[in-house]
Amino acid sequence: MISISFPDGAVRQYESGITALDIAKSISEGLARKVLAANVNGEVWDATRPINKDVTLKLLTWDDADGKSTFWHSSAHLMAEAVEAKFPGAKFWVGPAIDKGFYYDIDLGDKKLSDEDLEWLEKKMNELAAQKNMYVRTEKSKADAVAYFTEKGDEYKLDLLQNLQDGNITFYTQGGFTDLCRGPHIPNTGFIKAIKLTNIAGAYWKGDEKNKQLTRIYGVTFPTQKELDEYLLMLEEAKKRDHRKLGKELGIYTMNDDIGSGLILWMPNGTVIIEELEKLAKQTEEDAGYKRVVTPHIAKENLYLTSGHLPYYADSMFPPMEMDGEKYYLKAMNCPHHHKIFDAEPKSYRDMPYRIAEYGTCYRYEQSGELFGLMRVRCLHMNDAHIYCTKEQFANEFKAVNDMYLKYFKIFGIEKYVMRLSLHDPEKLGQKYINEPELWNETESMVRNVLIEANIPFVEVKGEGAFYGPKIDVQIWSAIGREFTLATNQVDFAQPRRFNLSFTNQNNEPEVPLIIHRAPLGTHERFIGFLLEHYAGKFPVWLAPLQVKILPISDKFMEYAAQVKAKLRKAGVRVEIDERQEKIGKKIREAELSKVPYMLVIGEKETTENKVSVRKQGKGDAGSVELQNFIQTIVEEIEERKSAE
Repeated sequence: MISISFPDGAVRQYESGITALDIAKSISEGLARKVLAANVNGEVWDATRPINKDVTLKLLTWDDADGKSTFWHSSAHLMAEAVEAKFPGAKFWVGPAIDKGFYYDIDLGDKKLSDEDLEWLEKKMNELAAQKNMYVRTEKSKADAVAYFTEKGDEYKLDLLQNLQDGNITFYTQGGFTDLCRGPHIPNTGFIKAIKLTNIAGAYWKGDEKNKQLTRIYGVTFPTQKELDEYLLMLEEAKKRDHRKLGKELGIYTMNDDIGSGLILWMPNGTVIIEELEKLAKQTEEDAGYKRVVTPHIAKENLYLTSGHLPYYADSMFPPMEMDGEKYYLKAMNCPHHHKIFDAEPKSYRDMPYRIAEYGTCYRYEQSGELFGLMRVRCLHMNDAHIYCTKEQFANEFKAVNDMYLKYFKIFGIEKYVMRLSLHDPEKLGQKYINEPELWNETESMVRNVLIEANIPFVEVKGEGAFYGPKIDVQIWSAIGREFTLATNQVDFAQPRRFNLSFTNQNNEPEVPLIIHRAPLGTHERFIGFLLEHYAGKFPVWLAPLQVKILPISDKFMEYAAQVKAKLRKAGVRVEIDERQEKIGKKIREAELSKVPYMLVIGEKETTENKVSVRKQGKGDAGSVELQNFIQTIVEEIEERKSAE
């Protein structure tokens, strides 16, 4: 008998060789119908793989990230089986699960895929899925694996086999398809109920443009048709909300080849949004006791050698410039500069915590294939700050930063979020992470305890911490359910020592501070990209580039329109007059398309009675009101930073 320990602390006895699926059946048939895979001692396994020793077991369903990943990877194999049926002799490179769905890179020889082929493949996948074929795992010797793919003439799998160790090679077969794969997979193809192949693209073998270009087929699958329908509806809505499309239509930003890839030119409308976000951040940070600083855009090589960024981060930095025998780098991060500000004057415990903030401009060399609108850029403006504190102050300071996030979420109408606690990987100390195991464990526990005590939802992810300490990545969801990484909140125990930072404690002795790196609004680029999609371009009044458009019915009401504009501008409202000789219906339609929150229609009645006829974006006619009452209403809406309705 073996002992199986469950996440709730329960321990049950089973015969050796039992599978996770059988264990699920022993609990309930309903549960067994949902189990896609199993977490066995921290490793994801097939639910049908025999367990022969005492283990800790978690049954994985569609609600678990690893369950979804297994489902989508198995779907990639199902697609490969359909491709092989349509194109005998096709060769397969890799077919991983991705954030939403899967893809497979395939060598189809001289054949080209069409949309009609995708439709055929979808039908074939549905047919194969209905057969409920088992995913069967087989262990192979390296010699047998090499012989198998040599006979098939598959240079792609032979290349993969070069880096695999004998005794650690597995094949998976479902129906008529067999592939080299470490797994895991779902129990059988019948779990896959809804299928959509979404896109065809080209992909160089191993990502190297010198190699052959393969055909990449993207797809997504779900356990029910309803979930697929909802997902496809979300995709359609996402297309309408694409920040690149809206950014162009609304005059928010542009890019130009003469400037360079990933370098954003902010248009007047985008600049208004930037200034409003900075105003919000500066007010919030001033209230929280931060002091503002400004640092240069370049620094000598030695600064980044001291910080450790060059050894760990060099691939993401622009190459150096040489002047007077010195190497200078474009600033990729603000922290080393802020450390020098902290160190510029002696500090005592009375100065702690010491909080400094900057909307700093940084430059990062993102690979050209990774650049994406506002989401991945090479010049970014970061809502950055660093808090230097004692260990005793850490919990309160870290909690205060998280409270700041929650305040911002409320302002921007962000209802769904989770903190992703990124930890170090003990096996990569000294390589990817500073080799201080005790400090890693201590600081990770400190962060975890703050999150637990504050009742903030979080998940833990091993191996994604910063090189100098654990961090929180803030994951948020837009109004249509799209996930974004907003910003980070990081703990740093390494750089204070690297820069010899200290303060004098109450015993008149030098003490090393802890550092919290935080950026609640992330960068202008990423956050405005998120807001464009979140609001579908319909910004709340306080954030809208243009808050009011005055629409005179004819030229004879232009004098009163000018008076209305002057009074609104005096009250701090961003306002314009549509002076064109166009019909009022066209003016209204175009103001609606430009997503101006308020339109004021002015005619004979409004001019005579000192009123304005108000139209609200997306809601139509809101009636005629006294001009002063409208001014009071909109000013309150702006000052209170009310969310969009």
